[in-house]
Amino acid sequence: MTSLSEQEIIRREKLQELENAGINPYPAEEYPVNNTAANIKAVYSEETKDQLQNICVAGRVMKKRDMGKAAFISLQDHTGSIQLYIRRDDICPGEDKTMFDTVFKKLIDLGDILGAKGYAFVTKTGELSIHVTQLDFLAKSLRVLPNVAEKDGETFDAVTDPEFRYRQRYVDLIINPSVKDTFIKRTKIMQTIRDFYNDLGYLEVETPILQPIPGGATARPFKTHHNALDIPLYMRIANELYLKRLIVGGFDGVYEFAKDFRNEGMDRTHNPEFTVMEMYAAYKDYEWMMRTTETLLEKIALALHGTTLVQVGEKVIDFKAPFRRVTMFDAIKEHTGIDISEMDEAQLRDTCKQLGIGVAPSMGKGKLIDEIFGEKAEHNYVQPTFIIDYPVEMSPLTKKHRSKPGLVERFELMVNGKELANAYSELNDPIDQRQRFEDQVKLMERGDDEAMYIDYDFLRALEYGMPPTSGIGIGIDRLTMIMTNNLSIQDVLFFPQMKPEKLQ
Repeated sequence: MTSLSEQEIIRREKLQELENAGINPYPAEEYPVNNTAANIKAVYSEETKDQLQNICVAGRVMKKRDMGKAAFISLQDHTGSIQLYIRRDDICPGEDKTMFDTVFKKLIDLGDILGAKGYAFVTKTGELSIHVTQLDFLAKSLRVLPNVAEKDGETFDAVTDPEFRYRQRYVDLIINPSVKDTFIKRTKIMQTIRDFYNDLGYLEVETPILQPIPGGATARPFKTHHNALDIPLYMRIANELYLKRLIVGGFDGVYEFAKDFRNEGMDRTHNPEFTVMEMYAAYKDYEWMMRTTETLLEKIALALHGTTLVQVGEKVIDFKAPFRRVTMFDAIKEHTGIDISEMDEAQLRDTCKQLGIGVAPSMGKGKLIDEIFGEKAEHNYVQPTFIIDYPVEMSPLTKKHRSKPGLVERFELMVNGKELANAYSELNDPIDQRQRFEDQVKLMERGDDEAMYIDYDFLRALEYGMPPTSGIGIGIDRLTMIMTNNLSIQDVLFFPQMKPEKLQ
């Protein structure tokens, strides 16, 4: 007990008192909840109050006010809070008032989980409440919740320490109601995407997380070892190559919400574990995908906000389709004044030096162009903009442009200065694909630890024939950040990655 605070010791003593009084503070049986705080508030009126005579609710004690022979408790469930009105004579109708005077007045703490049965009414001060006829312990809280002041529905002294909020997300969700709203909206975003693709007749699928080859993207993977097979395995960095195998197999359209993992840096827009939605459609190209994507994002904005205008920090972003389209070379020229479209690797290195961009010897032409765009152009695209027609060196899985030599049919969607989606007219020529993989191996030999491995089984699949296909990956975490006005990826992940905490 020496490591416990005074309040934690007191709560454990109360736990013992409850047990001594014959009350199980952690009962096992089902509790017959039949209503919620939000529904009672939505339904109640003078005409409907008779329908709310046998209410059973459950939730967490957030406030407690002792009025002598009566008490008020603010009970918070998953939909919000409602006031409980508890009278001693209702709880203890006989001579023995111990259950009220000792148990409920002295042994209930903020954070305890209670069940209440009773009927809805409006107090003299005009607050909709539940007049309690039976109160039940469902779980005793042994830790003290942070104190958050609230008045007239406005929160004061909210807990904002990210170390506490992200590490103890369960407490963050209890005391900061807006946090729960963020994750409800995240689910709504994903459901809107599912409905959209399902309406197109596409199939939601699952592909392996543990993969023998980390393919489908240029990124540093996490590596592990499978003991029974005695082989190395990698946590997937993308699910692209498996989804395209399904297109080869005859599916017209497939999509997956995938947990991907990249063993790279962490910042306000990157977490080593993240969620991507990837979709592939046969007989489509990147032009179709741009039209489809802008329609999808417009639908998401309307579903969440009822408008295409979304507040992000001090900016208002408009998701009304169509979105602007700018080629990568034009984007770089627009923001540097330099035309790099005809430059070789040496000239690109000189340009990076001229622009003050640090580069490594392992970087090939594609990486150099990517660095220039990332440093000098990307952050300027706040309103939704498709950056299109990338150099072939940057896109080893993308079909060559039908009319522009040296380029591929690829776009990235930029929103609020960050990439939100990446899409191609997919490369389905197995000979060309093999050469692109071999070019990646050369970059790997130069020290590029993000270069792609050769996936020989994927090449074999392409040799059976893959129809013309377009694919896209949309970052669900970043999309949620934008749609919920959160500036850090940690705010849209229930449990973001953190350094281990030392616990006793």
